Amino acid sequence: MTNEQRLRQLYKILSEVRSYGHAVGKLEFDIQCCAPEDGMDSAGEDMAVLGQRIHKLTHCKKYISLVEALHADSEGLTPVQKRLVEYLYDDYCKQKNISAGFAYEWDLAMNKAYGQWLAAKKANDFSLFRDALGQLIDYTRRAIDLRDDKPATYYNACLDDYEKGNDQTQLDAFFDALRQRIVPLIARIQKDGKPIRRDFMNRPCPVAQQEAFSRYLLKLEGLRESALVLMPTEHPFTTNFGPCDVRVTTHYFEDNFISNVFSTLHEGGHALFMQYQPKEFYDNFIDERMSNAMHECISRFYENLIGRSEAFIHFIYPKLKQISGDTFADVSERELYEAVNIAEPSLIRTEADELTYCLHILIRYELEKAFINGEITVDEIPALWNQKYAQYLGVQVPDDTQGCLQDVHWTSSFGYFPSYALGSAYGVQILRRMEMDFDVFEAVRQGELFKVRDWLMGHVFNVAAMTDPDEWIRAVTGESLNVNYYLDYLEEKFTKLYQI
Repeated sequence: MTNEQRLRQLYKILSEVRSYGHAVGKLEFDIQCCAPEDGMDSAGEDMAVLGQRIHKLTHCKKYISLVEALHADSEGLTPVQKRLVEYLYDDYCKQKNISAGFAYEWDLAMNKAYGQWLAAKKANDFSLFRDALGQLIDYTRRAIDLRDDKPATYYNACLDDYEKGNDQTQLDAFFDALRQRIVPLIARIQKDGKPIRRDFMNRPCPVAQQEAFSRYLLKLEGLRESALVLMPTEHPFTTNFGPCDVRVTTHYFEDNFISNVFSTLHEGGHALFMQYQPKEFYDNFIDERMSNAMHECISRFYENLIGRSEAFIHFIYPKLKQISGDTFADVSERELYEAVNIAEPSLIRTEADELTYCLHILIRYELEKAFINGEITVDEIPALWNQKYAQYLGVQVPDDTQGCLQDVHWTSSFGYFPSYALGSAYGVQILRRMEMDFDVFEAVRQGELFKVRDWLMGHVFNVAAMTDPDEWIRAVTGESLNVNYYLDYLEEKFTKLYQI
């Protein structure tokens, strides 16, 4: 059999796997956006059944023999096809010892965990989610134990799955660097920073007006409206079923219009990545193979570097006043810019300002590293969460809903959270490279965000799925991740804003 024939047979299997994966994803989308609470468990069972079919397809003898043969001899394959085979072989090595029964039980536990988390959050009672979380931790560790190549720690395996090449040692150093420069800057702001007007930030604004502005923002970012859906959910996320079906969600608070603005910009960044990768990536099944930090880099790029810039506020200010009616009639452009950049410790990660945000991630990083590695028990999570919020952010956590139940991430997997902080750092480094080619913020000031999108398409999106994280950032910027770009940016922006 020739490699061309092997590849043709492999792609036929992968097409079926993709279809089942899309079906699972659409059920999950329904669970998080529109399914009734009483129907969530049933939908989770349906997803697990579909997951069984995916497991069968990717563990059958034919699939394994094709992957192994192409991995051993890649003659005649294009670079994209070779990359696909590398991914598939790596997946196979990690999952080959996971039985169909184990995979089904694990899928079922994950699929039901969302409903249990949602009920616990609404009841403000961590104990309602405790057993589900403990079960997911157990499944994760057992799955890692089944691998032939044993990692130094369980959490190293989780990190490598999300950000290939990263481990605890590297991330400990990364977060130490953030802590050493961000914590003192926050203290300086609290002690000497000028007061910033904020009385208008929680004025009521109808959901219909917020939704209209969200749609305007997504269009401004450069998304194709004909391939886009926008819906509300409890915890915003973006998913896709190919470049022609990208689904953005947000959460509307009638007394916090600004929250939705930046949630939409963030999720729109994810959507841009999904819509504007090379078609060759989708055709060859590597379109979802970029790391999470690559994805979060773009979402936080639009949310913060673009969205909270003076240039962007200048451009959207008239439209914001128009769509929101009289809500911000007495607010100047400068007052709006300063208010959306207020830096102060708070409870909720998704509402955190640009400066303190990474401390929220640091807390989650330390906790999930500890419980995955067996250094703490599930029962210790709420108290340790509260303790770390007092230690790093100086705030007292009043309840579980605003504490350890605020994020949905631990209903499925572990090791994602560092991607947000890494993405923030990658973003500034990429911005500095982008600025060498054109005046980024003059384009933003004129509302020409298509220039930003097109540069990302030509420098970032087109290499992401073909590279590991370090290869990617070096391909885009010419050097490995340098956290000082990010820290210098924060210090320059916030010392100027607060006049300290």
